[in-house]
Amino acid sequence: MIARDFIKLTGGSVFAHRLRSMLTTLGIAIGIGAVVLLTSIGEGVHRFVLEEFTQFGTTIVAINPGKATTFGGSVGVFGTVRPLSIEDATALERAPYVRSVVALTQGNAEIEGHERTRRTTVYGVGPAFPETFSFNIGAGTFLPDDDPRAPRAFAVLGSKLKDELFGSFNPLGQRIRVGGERYRVVGVMEAKGQVLGFDLDDTVYIPVNRALQLFNRESLMEIDVLYQEGAPVEEVVAAVERTLIARHGGEDFTITTQQQMMDVLGGVLDVLTFAVGALGGISLLVGGVGILTIMTIAVRERTPEIGLLRSLGARRGQVLGLFLGEAVLLSAIGGVAGLVLGAGGAFLLHVVLPALPVHTPVEFVVIAEAVAIVIGLIAGVMPARRAARLEPLEALREG
Repeated sequence: MIARDFIKLTGGSVFAHRLRSMLTTLGIAIGIGAVVLLTSIGEGVHRFVLEEFTQFGTTIVAINPGKATTFGGSVGVFGTVRPLSIEDATALERAPYVRSVVALTQGNAEIEGHERTRRTTVYGVGPAFPETFSFNIGAGTFLPDDDPRAPRAFAVLGSKLKDELFGSFNPLGQRIRVGGERYRVVGVMEAKGQVLGFDLDDTVYIPVNRALQLFNRESLMEIDVLYQEGAPVEEVVAAVERTLIARHGGEDFTITTQQQMMDVLGGVLDVLTFAVGALGGISLLVGGVGILTIMTIAVRERTPEIGLLRSLGARRGQVLGLFLGEAVLLSAIGGVAGLVLGAGGAFLLHVVLPALPVHTPVEFVVIAEAVAIVIGLIAGVMPARRAARLEPLEALREG
């Protein structure tokens, strides 16, 4: 059997029974479409979260009070012998490879300004905050480099808070009250938007020591260290550990690198993507069963044809290849239709819901089509083997 005859017989059988072939490929198409659509959503969310998470840079080390491996989770001042202090942050500035250090605490307070009141998030930070987290100043300046233990009562507004309190009026130099205490506005941040559900524009930044007093706290919530690009992160972490152990007398803190956070987050999102893809895989299984059923029926219907082919000299391997080819062709057509459905559905979903991140990688498309073909191949093996085992005279007699 030459290649031209093989293609003609395979394609002719598929297109001769258009309705049956269409219904068979429909199961594969729905399965592939579901897999592509769901994995596109999962991959889109994956990329969106990682982009949101890494927009602050990838060379940050976070130090939190409490030893996670000792207490089973970072529980702040309740799980630590000695709280993290502003002096700890100052000492870390002298560690090797360190570019900047930010002592940080946060809370919620009522902000009064320009005869308006709004309750929002208050961040107590140091002057290196914009450099460390890649924030830009929209107007004025950020908090000055004052004595960290006696900073002046200056405040910097997020862009949304500025609009809510002052509207189009220039807030620079104006007085506001944060939790009842008076501050002078020295700057306004550029719009940053929302990150993982947190609105970074609806906030106010004040010196960290004043925030500790405002919220009646002894310990910082976190110290963030920005280290130089290309610096060995192991050495940076080791230097931070040495500095804090020397000051605390023991390891009563938890150090987390940006890469560790990304690895954990990436692992969780990979599981999510796999889970939603597996849901679509159920439809693929149904499609495979459909091909198995249709090919089994086709073998029974075409028994006389098989007998004739065998009588004319077709070998068992050629008959096996003929029916496997039909199964693969059906699944390949269904796979292409499914890719169109899935990718098209992902595109339309993004058009209708622009806020929903959707991304369809090329490798997903290739893998989905390969899976469709493999499913067709597996589903067609049993019927094809049955067809190849038929004896010519027996097949002709059954016909």
